Amino acid sequence: MKILVSAAKTGGHIFPAIAVGNEITRLGHEVVFMGTGEPIEVDALKTSKFKHFVLVMEGFRGKNFFSKIKSLMLIPKSIFSTIRTVRKERIDAMVGFGGFITVPIGLAFFLLRKPIFIHEQNSILGSANKLLSKVATINFTAFPLNISIKNNIICGNPIRESFKSFSEEIENDGCIKIYITGGSQGAEYINTELPKSLKKFKHQVLIKHQCGKDKKDLVNDLYKKFKINAEVMEFYNSPESQIKWSDFVISRSGALTISEVTSMSRGLLMIPLPSSIDNHQFYNAKHIEKINMGFIHEQKDGFEDLSSKLEEIFNQKTYNKWKNSQNTDHLLSAANIANQVIEKIEVT
Repeated sequence: MKILVSAAKTGGHIFPAIAVGNEITRLGHEVVFMGTGEPIEVDALKTSKFKHFVLVMEGFRGKNFFSKIKSLMLIPKSIFSTIRTVRKERIDAMVGFGGFITVPIGLAFFLLRKPIFIHEQNSILGSANKLLSKVATINFTAFPLNISIKNNIICGNPIRESFKSFSEEIENDGCIKIYITGGSQGAEYINTELPKSLKKFKHQVLIKHQCGKDKKDLVNDLYKKFKINAEVMEFYNSPESQIKWSDFVISRSGALTISEVTSMSRGLLMIPLPSSIDNHQFYNAKHIEKINMGFIHEQKDGFEDLSSKLEEIFNQKTYNKWKNSQNTDHLLSAANIANQVIEKIEVT
């Protein structure tokens, strides 16, 4: 059997797609990966044996008028290109992981009357998945959604193997170790407000801070100004190592990040991206708050709220409670999705 897996643009789509693709391969089937050929996608696929096909597509939501027109004009060409690939490769079904690229791919499979499966990583259904959910054989979702959709199975987020297998080695050296990240691109609010908020505490802290490209000097200077012991890097290649090292994590609340961190028995102070589409990062964070593995600080609540949340974590040693918990929802997600996809195709 041959399955097409589709994802593009961000690690939050691409890494779960590859995790499921690897499980499908492990079950003895072949995987074809279709994306947009972005560098993050090419790099992530280097260790896989998937055939890789590229569609020229542009995003739709959040774009200006002319970009939207361009996106819509590319759809028919992409549909027919996908149909040719599906027929040539004799592909049996698709699993889409969101993003605008899945729209023409999904429409191609719908026209060919082949099974469509989707996975939504966030607490809010994205536009592409919302469209395809109406014709999908199974709609896999990581978290409970704010709306009801048919054929829905809540299965967690497929996470990378390196975030599943780790030995717990808690060093009690008297320091509170914090991994701070605004994602691969960094986040101005996190880069500037966190050093300032940490200066007032008497607790001894060690910081590892991923700041994003070309922001290292600025963030480093802030930590030095406030006499805080910090290692600042533009990018960490092995975030799982930094999570394991930490007592807790401060980050945005992208679906994959919070799934990986809580799977490794670490809690978070989450600062949702205010401009995230449909405010999905806030609702992602609410799920983690509900399972008692994190606190939410919204940027609009200001500096005092940020300091108050940190003070509670430090004084109550909340990070130790988080380290004694684990979010198991995501550990078997990739295997569960792969198994259910194959089983459903075999009986169709």
